[in-house]
Amino acid sequence: MNIAWQAEITAADHRIRPHIRRTPVMQVDDLVPEIPVALKLEHLQHTGSFKVRGAFNSLLAADVPKAGIVAASGGNHGAAVAYAAKSLGHECRIFIPKTASLAKIEMIRRSGVEPIIIDGVYADALNATVAFESDHGAISIHAYDDFGTVCGQGTVLLEWEAQGLEADTILVAVGGGGLIAGALAWLGGRHKVVAVEPEMACALHAALAAGSQVNVAVSGVAASALGASRVGDICFALAREQKIESILVSDAAIIDAQRALWQNLRLAVEPGGAATIAALMTGAYSPQPGERVAALICGANVDIDF
Repeated sequence: MNIAWQAEITAADHRIRPHIRRTPVMQVDDLVPEIPVALKLEHLQHTGSFKVRGAFNSLLAADVPKAGIVAASGGNHGAAVAYAAKSLGHECRIFIPKTASLAKIEMIRRSGVEPIIIDGVYADALNATVAFESDHGAISIHAYDDFGTVCGQGTVLLEWEAQGLEADTILVAVGGGGLIAGALAWLGGRHKVVAVEPEMACALHAALAAGSQVNVAVSGVAASALGASRVGDICFALAREQKIESILVSDAAIIDAQRALWQNLRLAVEPGGAATIAALMTGAYSPQPGERVAALICGANVDIDF
């Protein structure tokens, strides 16, 4: 991919900086036994996830028509696009599948947009978005497989490096792949990046195993955030180019990680946001002696019941 990614992500950072939070980082030694881990608390971003970075970057770089913006979302992307659109004074419609959590539906509403709930899964919401875009002349902001989105998400790693990131290995949760694509694009191999996916929503893992993008069935506790049925083109190209490792975690492990983050650190994190910690807690990813590990905590939109 002959793209000057670092220049584009730096431009995105300058573009969105007035509209986003610089989220904190912390080093913890008692979350995972014998594994110190650096955390990037991106779940403390506006609307509870990193997604506002890509949303603002895409909108600020676009010529938005009078018909406004339309997006499909499992929840977090919809809340981010709604928040960015309303902040910038644009009309906005969000299509969301019934599988989305109540917390994410309410986050979209609090952002000022009443979501249009669609039977089925994310792919069905995306089909409705494509139809609306065609019929009404709105512009669509893709959740993960879009140049502007990926560059916006890449600013997470730009920011983290500026905050002193020293890890050898960074664990990143993957759904459709916008966040990890941004990470790979910015880092360019300077750090090892490991993809973490739920066993029941593993589009990147399946694609890497098959050697080409494939459709996967999606279910499980993290489906609303990591439930893309097919990984994005940009993510797949970068993942193959950099030969990254992809590991899987169970729903039970994700729930245990959510509980540990709450009980030990008082961090309320959604299943997708806890997946990276689940990989460390279960040994799905086992660092070498002396290996410095970091984990990106990417989402906070959860109905707390633990």
